[in-house]
Amino acid sequence: MLFGPQARTAKSRIPKPMKYLILMYASAEAWPPEEHQEALSQSIAICHELHQRGQFRGAAPLEPGHTPTQVRVREGKTSVVNGPFVETKEQLGGYFIVEVDSLEEAVAIAARLPGAHRGTAEIRPIMEVAGVPEF
Repeated sequence: MLFGPQARTAKSRIPKPMKYLILMYASAEAWPPEEHQEALSQSIAICHELHQRGQFRGAAPLEPGHTPTQVRVREGKTSVVNGPFVETKEQLGGYFIVEVDSLEEAVAIAARLPGAHRGTAEIRPIMEVAGVPEF
């Protein structure tokens, strides 16, 4: 099974754009309700722009940090815990998936997102694995 860049080029030697996951982190107090809706509207507008350019693959805000369910399997036993697993200053608030030609292009997109102005945008390349359906 091929992973990473080899999976992208296994069918063809012409490299194709890379998918990146942009994770948005911020403190729970970063967005007062009256400003959150404006930031959401700006983010949606950027999603539409990326869609028109063929670079948008998905995005969504996440429910607040107290809503997660943690699942772990150890020695065959499943453990389920409701609520955040670790206490952190910044919480994962949403994500964007883009497909662009370079990390620099993903950085430029992340820098435009309102969440990067009050929190942190973490960019991670999405590893492509041969045999997994594409989205």
